Amino acid sequence: MRDSMTPPNGRCRIVMTGGPGGGKTTAADLFRREIGERVVVVPEAATLLFSGGFPRVAEPLARRSAQCAIYHVQRNLEDVQSARFPERILLCDRGTIDGAAYWPDGAAGFFAAVGTTEEQELARYDAVIFFESAAVGGISFEGGNPVRIESDKEAVDLDRRLRALWSKHPRFTVVQHSASFFRKITFGLAALESIVAQLT
Repeated sequence: MRDSMTPPNGRCRIVMTGGPGGGKTTAADLFRREIGERVVVVPEAATLLFSGGFPRVAEPLARRSAQCAIYHVQRNLEDVQSARFPERILLCDRGTIDGAAYWPDGAAGFFAAVGTTEEQELARYDAVIFFESAAVGGISFEGGNPVRIESDKEAVDLDRRLRALWSKHPRFTVVQHSASFFRKITFGLAALESIVAQLT
């Protein structure tokens, strides 16, 4: 699936995404601990930027600038890790398409602003695992990532927009919300293990 501009990766590149409070970061960390050095986790660019002092903003023009910055950091984080560890499984905590869900004027404006297309960005990844937000099931996700400021309603809206974008990938798997976080993570890890077995 990866395009010709992406550094070669002898294994595979998988993105884990979804609405806030879905459990993807927890699943990625557990999978890396289980598999060991076969896996490299690419951290979420937005969390790195916002926890480092990058401002959270509401104004449309400022939001566009923030999402452009996140896109470029995310893309380059992935490419750095892919170049450093060409034979390892690249597990991305969110991907380059996520910014389109946050863009004030819709997805088409986002892809035009960062100089790419939806098709090119989907092609960067061999598979997508979508962790549905706990908020979809009416479960609050407070106490998770401290840089996440979305309300439960905003989380549900983001989940819907992200799913519409990523579901176009030919290898798209959904990990649905569950009243049991343990059950959800167990299912997500099993799905991830199955995808890795198919791709490597």
